[in-house]
Amino acid sequence: MPPGTDLSFLTTEISNAHSITLPEKAAKGALVTLSRGTTILDPSSISTDFDLLRFEAAAYGQLHITYSKDDEDFDSSSPPRHSTLLISSPYNNPGHYLDLADLDTPNLLLAKALTALKALRPDYATAPYTEALNLGAVVGLVSRFAANEKFNWKEQSFYVVSFRSKLKETIDNELLYALDYESHREACESGGLLKYWFGKPNEERRNLATCFWRSREDARIGGLGPWHNKARAAGRDLYESIIFSTHRFTIHDKAAYFTFEDWE
Repeated sequence: MPPGTDLSFLTTEISNAHSITLPEKAAKGALVTLSRGTTILDPSSISTDFDLLRFEAAAYGQLHITYSKDDEDFDSSSPPRHSTLLISSPYNNPGHYLDLADLDTPNLLLAKALTALKALRPDYATAPYTEALNLGAVVGLVSRFAANEKFNWKEQSFYVVSFRSKLKETIDNELLYALDYESHREACESGGLLKYWFGKPNEERRNLATCFWRSREDARIGGLGPWHNKARAAGRDLYESIIFSTHRFTIHDKAAYFTFEDWE
């Protein structure tokens, strides 16, 4: 899928498609404490705002501890709706979710932790990858989730793709959005896409987008659809440049630390 663009022109259209009922702290992506038995809130309870999802990790609010009567947000007359569908991108829309029921435990834990993925610095579009995004915080969450589930995390690697792009000065933003949106839907349908994140083009029209996959084979299959073919064909009309790179993201035993290296 191509790197994302500025989607602010769609905010009104999409926000009107969902009613937001989650407490304010979750809608803003607050990093709440988790415990064993964490459930997943229905995606309709989470903000559809692109900036909250990609820059404030609003999807993290979908990870939910069952409220007790002592909790300030407890409402016995309106219990929260739960789901196995995780918001795994800035697209909080049907067809764009990750079904956690399809994942084994390591991939499930990482997918949950990746809901907290966000940029660390304003120059993320050009900064070194491991300094641009909060991978350390994500791995820390993997460690916490594994401990909560009494799961013995063993070293495991994941396939990461990054796109560094520079848009042309004049482009069709609606076409770029459609290509990105439908390519992501295709990737979700194929399975194995744990996270898709993209930022906003900076003043030089540069951006970063990235995908976390279970495996290289999942990524290969995910890129075979017709919308991916259309996106590749349109690349020369939309971008001055695209740098595509692949990486091995390894979370080591006990999720004590991670390494990030080029895929070879």
